[in-house]
Amino acid sequence: MHLRKARQRFLDSGDDRDLPVVDAHLHFWDPTHNYHPWLCDEPMIPFRYGDYGAIRRPFLPDEYRRLAGPHSVMGCVYMEAEWAPGQALEEADWIQQLHEATGWPDAMLAQAWLDRDDVEDQLEALSRFALVKGVRHKPASLPREDYRPGHGLAGSLECPRYQAGVASLARRGWIFELQVPWWHLGELVALLERHPEMPVVINHAGVPGDRAPATLAGWREALARVAPFPQVMLKLSGIGLPDAPWRVADNREVLRTAIALFGPERCMFASNFPVDSLVVDLAELFDAFKAVSADYTREQRLAMFCDNALRCYGLDGDAFSVTSDDAGAAG
Repeated sequence: MHLRKARQRFLDSGDDRDLPVVDAHLHFWDPTHNYHPWLCDEPMIPFRYGDYGAIRRPFLPDEYRRLAGPHSVMGCVYMEAEWAPGQALEEADWIQQLHEATGWPDAMLAQAWLDRDDVEDQLEALSRFALVKGVRHKPASLPREDYRPGHGLAGSLECPRYQAGVASLARRGWIFELQVPWWHLGELVALLERHPEMPVVINHAGVPGDRAPATLAGWREALARVAPFPQVMLKLSGIGLPDAPWRVADNREVLRTAIALFGPERCMFASNFPVDSLVVDLAELFDAFKAVSADYTREQRLAMFCDNALRCYGLDGDAFSVTSDDAGAAG
């Protein structure tokens, strides 16, 4: 079934089994053949979900499709997976080969080092890969207890060299994918004002962290500072808690607050798999997203699960299809 038909089928039925999904943020990798320092080296790094030993193995499209179960995942967007610095072209080439062999992913956010003098050369080299839609380079950040505005930390959103790299992205019209702790989000405002045409996608709902009332209040205030800028979109992904299963009770407020701030037209549900497999099964995660969004209109839900990702990443929906006309077939 092609995406156009799948979209109409859901609009007619409103049945969750018919809801087409474009997963806006996932990773594929094979650390047995490619070098990801955080997946390959010992000791393991401190990680926000705790022990991540279970994901230090290959994760490829066939496994994802199996794990998606009854959900109609029709396409996906690959996020750079922290290959070794300097191997961005090798990563892009590996993903291109994966796409040619399996049909997935449909788009890629590449690795680039925005605070380096050769950023223009990096971006030019990546531009030969048609799948590349933008770049993620996680800026340097401070612990919350040490944070103060005007810190000037090298490699952060306040760093002039990093800002120059962002300007290079803006000139190309590429997407700036941003993953940073919420207390740094206010630093994005100056860049948004400076580059009003640059598309920005905030990863993982601004990384809310724990669910203490003071944390959620600070997180909400930080998101509210950047939400008025129309070029900013928000990924509803990666919001699990360390050493705890993903529960609707823990995450409903986060998701609903994020959607209220940005609107359904600028939010994208995404799995962050296989990372979030540490806290939830893939089919259960999409079940939860559907449950939390159940009272939005069919058009709004279609936007958050599918259409916003197509628009954000410039994807041709006519090229998407699942393998069966039966409801719920995985693509």
